[in-house]
Amino acid sequence: MIEVGVHKYFMLSPTNFTVSTNLFQALYDITDDQVMKTVINEPTGDFFYDPWVIKAEYVGTVWEELLKPLTNIGEARKIVLEPVQCYHAHADIDDRYHLTIQAEECYLIDLDFGKTHKLNADGIWYEMDAGRLHTAANFGRYPRIQLVVRKLMSRPVLNNPINIRLTSSISSINDRRFKFDNTISPLLNSFNKLGVIDNFSFGNVVLMTLENDVIPKLQQKLPIGFDLEIV
Repeated sequence: MIEVGVHKYFMLSPTNFTVSTNLFQALYDITDDQVMKTVINEPTGDFFYDPWVIKAEYVGTVWEELLKPLTNIGEARKIVLEPVQCYHAHADIDDRYHLTIQAEECYLIDLDFGKTHKLNADGIWYEMDAGRLHTAANFGRYPRIQLVVRKLMSRPVLNNPINIRLTSSISSINDRRFKFDNTISPLLNSFNKLGVIDNFSFGNVVLMTLENDVIPKLQQKLPIGFDLEIV
């Protein structure tokens, strides 16, 4: 397993980016559309690598004001987690920024290290090491509201690049995604931190370019039902 010494014991770390908590007051009645996940910006190019810009309908709103401290970012979503709900255990290839707008007894849970991170609407943007297996849970009375932003993936110069295709014979989309997120995503996240992956794209077929010497590590991690092909 590749060891990446970024935030080793802290999945969630405060940044120097802050916003006024006075901005939250207008959002405490949940989002305008009650949708669990709503994207508030749009891509200018590649989903994972190129900067995203605010959608026209959010220009001049509180959501734009909350995003202002961050620059050169990926997809930004307002996410609502209802009381007595949680997410499936998972990891992500790209790290995240988190801003909590409303939370009562809400937590991000680091399943790798067995650590809980209580969420507070403190106006601080937090950086999340999303390569760890994690979940989020709401044990309170009110919906948790967060603004979650993808960090753009790096574009390293690879010494010996090899193009890879991952396919799966698992028919259930939910099962396929769960296995990918729990076994492959943590490793790919570490590859991104190490600068040994480029050109990642996700769909029914997953494509990427890897440094040749890390391919065996990916092959060892592949769960049953996934196949790797060099193209």
